[in-house]
Amino acid sequence: MSQHHSKPNGPDGVARQPSRGFTLVELLVAIAIIGVLVALLLPAVQAARESARRTQCTNNLKQQGAAFAMFHDTQLHFPSAYESVPGFSAPDPDTRDRGPGWAWGMQLLPFLEEAPLYDQFSRDLPCWHAANAEPAATYLSVYICPTASGEHDPFDVKDAAGDTLATFAPSCYVANVGQDEPWGQTLDDYRGVVDGPLYRNSRTRVKDITDGLSHTVFLGEHHPVLSSKTWVGVVPGAMVCPTEEFAFSTCDSAATLVQVHSGPASSETPPSIHPPNSPLCHVCQMYAEHPGGCNVLMGDGSVRFIDEMISQLVWAAMSSAAKEEIISEGY
Repeated sequence: MSQHHSKPNGPDGVARQPSRGFTLVELLVAIAIIGVLVALLLPAVQAARESARRTQCTNNLKQQGAAFAMFHDTQLHFPSAYESVPGFSAPDPDTRDRGPGWAWGMQLLPFLEEAPLYDQFSRDLPCWHAANAEPAATYLSVYICPTASGEHDPFDVKDAAGDTLATFAPSCYVANVGQDEPWGQTLDDYRGVVDGPLYRNSRTRVKDITDGLSHTVFLGEHHPVLSSKTWVGVVPGAMVCPTEEFAFSTCDSAATLVQVHSGPASSETPPSIHPPNSPLCHVCQMYAEHPGGCNVLMGDGSVRFIDEMISQLVWAAMSSAAKEEIISEGY
């Protein structure tokens, strides 16, 4: 007699089909589809994050631009790239720097709602004095671009022998001294030697910017992936050297702790202008980790993103303050 096997019934008495799991092929297909979706979405997510970081960087520069304007309203001139007072101390034989060395970033503190920090400095002493060590190592987010890699910890300022002269907080922003490189010259006065708006003891006024504030770069980015910069000041005798990643570059003088130029470098053959993110990667140029370019602050307080492929002639013209070059719109 034959036997019939009925399908198992559920609790409601209805026959059920036995459940079947995914086959290996189906699992592999599903994983492949998920991988493709992730590959498609990841660049969009990364682009959105970089857009947010670049926006914050822009806002940092806008705050600094407002501080520049308020400083000018109060002092009737813009802050110098840094201060080096004749007679303050024995001059550096290579650069004539004497101190106190206070940089534009420190001078702006009262106008960035950082008056308490500003008051912690003993401003009658040089910026590298031990009495100023604690405030000089203070992290300030307004001087840090979120795109810049690294921890942004205080860094040691060293001389050519590798001895530590001071420890300063970092900055991702630097002053524009113009096209020429003045810090290798033993001059007490840089006026007439440089063509940019900010340099040692510059004290530039609005009326001095005959190229127009909206056409003149005041500040730009320099990320620590290339070399360390600071908002605090310049230490005579210090050397600014590239990171290991950019070891093909060369060290430069202490003035490049707070300012850069558009080129060429004094040792460069053949000479050339260095637009932002130039592959030459000098420690005395603007350099950012934003894809494709660099943010800069113009003299009128506006912020522009400069394409790294900008014409060298246009970039040189934007770096000068009173050469009266004509810069076309849409550069």
